[in-house]
Amino acid sequence: MKVTALIVCLAWVCLGKPQFPEQEKDPSYWNSWAQRTLKHALTLQELNRNIAKNLILFLGDGMGIPTVTAARILKGQLSGHSGEETQLEMDKFPYVSLAKTYNTDAQVPDSAGTATAYLCGVKANEGTVGVSAAAVRSQCNTTFGNEVTSILKWAKDAGKSVGIVTTTRVNHATPSAAYAHCVDRDWFSDAEMPVEAVQAGCKDIARQLFENIPYIDVIMGGGRKYMFPKNTSDVEYPGERKHMGTRKDGRNLVAEWKERMKDLRGHYVWNRKDLLALNPNNVDYLLGLFEPGDLTYNLERNTETDPSLTEMVDVAIRILRKNPEGFYLLVEGGRIDHGHHEGKAKQALHEAVEMDRAIGRAGLMTSPYDTLTVVTADHSHVFNFGGYTPRGNSIFGLAPMLSDVDQKPFTAILYGNGPGYKIVNGVRENVSTIDYNQNNYQAQSAVPLRMETHGGEDVAVFSKGPMAHLLHGVKEQNYIPHVMAYAACIGQNTRHCVSAVSQATGPSAALPGVLAALLTLTLLLC
Repeated sequence: MKVTALIVCLAWVCLGKPQFPEQEKDPSYWNSWAQRTLKHALTLQELNRNIAKNLILFLGDGMGIPTVTAARILKGQLSGHSGEETQLEMDKFPYVSLAKTYNTDAQVPDSAGTATAYLCGVKANEGTVGVSAAAVRSQCNTTFGNEVTSILKWAKDAGKSVGIVTTTRVNHATPSAAYAHCVDRDWFSDAEMPVEAVQAGCKDIARQLFENIPYIDVIMGGGRKYMFPKNTSDVEYPGERKHMGTRKDGRNLVAEWKERMKDLRGHYVWNRKDLLALNPNNVDYLLGLFEPGDLTYNLERNTETDPSLTEMVDVAIRILRKNPEGFYLLVEGGRIDHGHHEGKAKQALHEAVEMDRAIGRAGLMTSPYDTLTVVTADHSHVFNFGGYTPRGNSIFGLAPMLSDVDQKPFTAILYGNGPGYKIVNGVRENVSTIDYNQNNYQAQSAVPLRMETHGGEDVAVFSKGPMAHLLHGVKEQNYIPHVMAYAACIGQNTRHCVSAVSQATGPSAALPGVLAALLTLTLLLC
């Protein structure tokens, strides 16, 4: 095995044969491609200043720029290409900017403080959701008076339908900032809270999901066990203690939700079959809880019981778009982050590719004319790939060289820290002796940690649709919901919308196309 790996590594160097399409040798190939790109770029000079009827935020948890690049290559290789030249759906968005991710108290952030930034519009302390930086983590009494509301609530207050779709628990850090005000992201149910906090009036996050904004139109993800009384057997895993209900207060939040929605065309589902059997035209409210905890990785997903992120997004949009006022949808590819924390790059990258599929599906179901779509990450990871790999090298493969220090091969993907740190007989593990292509292989890391950490660099923000051009340059992360609200004329950003209406007596070209057509028709009838 060791000898084989050495031969493979040296073959790329010794043969010296270019591994790329023949057409790429011709300068006209690159010149023509660049000219087509330029022609398209020139069309962007006509800015889309329409009012956004719909808002969609795709959040790739932990999807730093190296993850985006590696996912792009993986997507291409899954289709039989070398991968580098492939386009992700997010790559096709016309505007890209950078967001600074630090929390108010942390140079390298966590997912709670960042969620408060890109959902509520204010930076916050790590570990806290839906509260300002005046709140202190785990100190219940600092909650009150420091609550901040999210763009999901602004949209709901404006009459729009709203939805949350995630591959994590629906009461995990990212989605919880959309509806909860909690000084500790880990207070999933009252079972995880200190007794003193409960007595002081603080509420667990699962409870807040159903009480703070009681009529969220679509909720899909995991987290079933936090909704049921302690020791309640799970419907999918009966008798398995780790999946049983956790609530100490005895409340059955799912039953309460079903009672509230019984006359409002509300449906609760816990498996893929029941979800896909729904007719969205007959559903106004949907609660889908598909696992007791987080959903399984997409590579290991049970296709009988668990829907894919793309399938959940499809159903969500079909339900939400029925509202003539439009909708706001938060979509989280949350397990990209988990894969990286576990050092399992293959899991993380396949999660990112699946989120890109969901972005593509949403694009087919909406129009950039009236829908602002934003794709970003909350933070990065200490994940990277390198080693002078040749064109078309498997993203999970070996670098084409041996270390000139320990004379052992290494994979292109490496982590700065994490569980992949392996010492065998006092030296670095020889990766040629193991299967580094398996789904749960933990890539080697420089520093041993049980869980790999976040990275602190800026993350990309991709945008398309009305006012997408306002997401440009390098901005603070909390700027994102302000732009989205401005585009949709919700929250505190409504003055320019009133101004636009007051100009309606001007040329019809100044109005959105549909309104202009209606005005013309009215004049003809008169």
